[in-house]
Amino acid sequence: MISTRTKTEENHILFVKNLSYTVNADDLYGLFGKYGAVRQIRLGNTQATRGTAYVVYENPADAKAAHDSLGGFNFQGRYLVLLFHSVAKMNRSLDELEARKANLEKLKEDHGIE
Repeated sequence: MISTRTKTEENHILFVKNLSYTVNADDLYGLFGKYGAVRQIRLGNTQATRGTAYVVYENPADAKAAHDSLGGFNFQGRYLVLLFHSVAKMNRSLDELEARKANLEKLKEDHGIE
């Protein structure tokens, strides 16, 4: 069976960037919960992921409503950047990372670097 829905319509996970470093999950549940049932929020907690979060909705239509309404919204003095999470893109990035690591190891070996 071929789906007629687009990837953004099927996606119920939003990736949120440009969050304040002081934001907490309760703040985000309050903001994103206005658009529908939120299943989970995962805040970035490392130096590399601070200021980001994943917001998982029960319903893809709610994720789309939040995406359309909150993109560019000023929240806690920061303008939010919202993207639909792409598993395929993430897997492609991991594959590319492995290829780059392998290439780096080969270059180290070719040039006698440990």
